[in-house]
Amino acid sequence: MQFIPVQSRMILGVRYNKDTGEMDVVFHTGGTYRYKHVPAAVYKGLLKAQSQGQYMHQTVLGKYDYERLD
Repeated sequence: MQFIPVQSRMILGVRYNKDTGEMDVVFHTGGTYRYKHVPAAVYKGLLKAQSQGQYMHQTVLGKYDYERLD
């Protein structure tokens, strides 16, 4: 599963596993995080957002369990 690059000052790329609901996010800081039980609509919303950073803050961060992958 490939990362999809995004135009964001916060995020380098995103990938989503529809079978598990896991969304992996690579941040410009170098960290890669896996967010769990994320609905497909949230992932699609992140890709379509005017600002992926704002969307992450408003919709994902603090709302889904996560783990650092690297």
